[in-house]
Amino acid sequence: MKILLLEDDIILQEILKEFLEDLSHDVTEFYDGEEALDAIGSTSFDLLLLDVNVPRIDGFEILAYLRDIGNTTPAIYLTSLASTESLKKAFALGADDYLRKPFELGELEARIEYIAKIYNLADEITFDSIRFNPKLHTLCQNGEVVDIRQKESAVLEYFLRNQSKVVSCDELIENLWRDDALPTHATIRTYIKNIRRFFDKDYIENIKGEGYRFNIL
Repeated sequence: MKILLLEDDIILQEILKEFLEDLSHDVTEFYDGEEALDAIGSTSFDLLLLDVNVPRIDGFEILAYLRDIGNTTPAIYLTSLASTESLKKAFALGADDYLRKPFELGELEARIEYIAKIYNLADEITFDSIRFNPKLHTLCQNGEVVDIRQKESAVLEYFLRNQSKVVSCDELIENLWRDDALPTHATIRTYIKNIRRFFDKDYIENIKGEGYRFNIL
């Protein structure tokens, strides 16, 4: 998963980053809240790990703002605040979990795995800060979630599983349709046209006479 880590204790930050990267997560770490919030505004993350008492903008303010603008990225608080009031505030703001320091790294791993399971994060494909979930048929970019029709989702997934390979209309039909109502090449072209509209960049290259190729620019 792509994880944002906000922690102003540099030693703990390094420990957590190394631990999470050993679990094959992609970790971007921040010391202060303003830089973290700027990054969230320009990059899609799968999970936010937030300390509360950090410089400039605290962890509570960050999550309050994100939920207010409709950003639903899962968030876990990692904090030394031990009061029931702080815990209640965290969940009221929209946190998914609350882990009091000090904690065992294994406990953090278990909580991350649980959130990945309930949000189907393990099923996501990430490219260019865009998160695509083929099972839920959703695209998440710039903090916004877009629903995709089932067949368009299937075509997009096939392209992403076969990046940089030229894929013909016949190959898509052969691999994605199992019933007698097979689509025409014109229908496939319409699906591809609709998929292109989801993105600011044109990832799908038309290879004349052969098919299409999905390129991560």
